[in-house]
Amino acid sequence: MSFARLRRSARESVSGLPRAFWWLWASTLVNRLGAFVATFMALYLTLERGYSASFAGLVAALHGLGGVASSLVAGVMADRLGRRPTMLVAQVSTAGSVALLGFMEHPAAIAAVAMLVGMTSNASRPAVQAMMADIVRPEDRVRAFALNYWAINLGFAVSSVAAGLVAEYSYLAGFLGEAALTLLCAVLVFVKLPESRPEAAAGAGEDPESSGAEVGLGAVLRDGRFMGIVGLSFLISLIYTQGSVGLPVAMGAAGFSPGEYGLVIAVNGVLIVALQLPVTRFIEDRDPRRLLVVSSLLVGYGFALTAFAGPLWSYALAVCVWTLAEIVNAPTQMSLVVRLSPVRGRGRYQGMYTMSWAVASLVAPLMSGFVIDRWGAGWLWASTGVLGTVAAGGYWFLMRGLPEAEPAPAPTRTASTTASGPAAGSGAAAVAAPAEA
Repeated sequence: MSFARLRRSARESVSGLPRAFWWLWASTLVNRLGAFVATFMALYLTLERGYSASFAGLVAALHGLGGVASSLVAGVMADRLGRRPTMLVAQVSTAGSVALLGFMEHPAAIAAVAMLVGMTSNASRPAVQAMMADIVRPEDRVRAFALNYWAINLGFAVSSVAAGLVAEYSYLAGFLGEAALTLLCAVLVFVKLPESRPEAAAGAGEDPESSGAEVGLGAVLRDGRFMGIVGLSFLISLIYTQGSVGLPVAMGAAGFSPGEYGLVIAVNGVLIVALQLPVTRFIEDRDPRRLLVVSSLLVGYGFALTAFAGPLWSYALAVCVWTLAEIVNAPTQMSLVVRLSPVRGRGRYQGMYTMSWAVASLVAPLMSGFVIDRWGAGWLWASTGVLGTVAAGGYWFLMRGLPEAEPAPAPTRTASTTASGPAAGSGAAAVAAPAEA
């Protein structure tokens, strides 16, 4: 492919999105650049503090439990208070709790604050995803979610290296650095992002769904198709999480070092950064049901290939297969969640969807440990193939007769403030200087 063609493809990937999206994108990137706790918590507890691996596992579980608890609450807040206040509260609280965690020494205090960090850090996700759905046109959402997912992985890839260097000098500096970058996200949200939550406007001539009563959690739970998608998301996330819980255990048992596992799992981030945008351009207008079915099979059997892995390159090859599935699945599924969510219930729907991943982060370590200890790693990888097949069948069944994508809504007062103005520029200028979009 020529350079001119690559440049044109990159321009098409980032053009036409509203200015507010790029500030939201920038806040996501900055937030992920500060990802220290989630990456180095286990090493911090075992190497720096001298606690056991069991205690480190308990703290990780409590961190995940905090995310489960906050998902639905944050979704309700995003619908009632607004996206912007929810993000501000979550990010300021995350900054404070992460900084506090760096100073905790007693085991009970560490466990309690780690759970608080899990709650606060997870609380902004429903609001971010709901705001993205508010400000981006329906036909651009797959691309927007892909760009946001790309920012998450780019930030994580950079932060993993930087945080490793910081940790060699001072773990406390890592905690304080994450707190500072999270506060910077809060500043970006406060200064650059107007509220996007649809206002109640009964009798103002707007669409009834946009101006009706708020959607309660009971209505979310009674939405059979959506809750089915949440269940399938849980199955898919159970599989993906094995990349960070089952895979290192299996590779360690096979005689590989932590550094060799790091090289293998780095393939995931590198491929996402390199392929997310061009692959999204390829799948953007394709049938989401087929994409989710194919990606479910790829992720299930991609992990199942690990059962046959021997040399290091074969583990990396398996990672390549399930990473391709991740690249397709992530933006497609996030766009589907928005498509199934009523406008005035987006926060709650996103909260329920976020909770499926948080619950999987609790269950996956228990699942992998139990299966590996009792039957061996081969059975774990076989189970991922089964889960991927079940998920593929579920998507095929649940997405039959899926309603057409919603038309672009008429702008409200807040939405027009958010998404008005010229579209974001293209290429590197749009990413590097969203203020000029």
